[in-house]
Amino acid sequence: MAVKRIVANIAAPHPEAARAFYGDVLGLDLVMDHGWIVTFAAAPLMAAPQISIASEGGSGTPVPDLSIEVDDLDAVLGRAKAAGYEIAYGPRQEPWGVRRFYLRDPFGRLVNVLTHSPD
Repeated sequence: MAVKRIVANIAAPHPEAARAFYGDVLGLDLVMDHGWIVTFAAAPLMAAPQISIASEGGSGTPVPDLSIEVDDLDAVLGRAKAAGYEIAYGPRQEPWGVRRFYLRDPFGRLVNVLTHSPD
């Protein structure tokens, strides 16, 4: 038996409100829309399913609901600010080798947007 993927499910009264954040800001593609559920995805990459369990978010921050790794943090940060999203933390270079910032999605979920620093 093998876990093939892990999907984050976010309860929201109006799923269509996710388009501007997850589609426009983060650049994910809308891959399913049944009205009551919308699903966004990125192009397939070689990444194993992961789930993290944490007592804090690192650097004394709260544990984020989602962590999303991107290839261009500054581009996502710029789109988030242009769309009016408040940056809750960062951007900051962390001692464990990531650069990141936090913001809230339209449903109040704390999202950690990060990129790994070059070695």
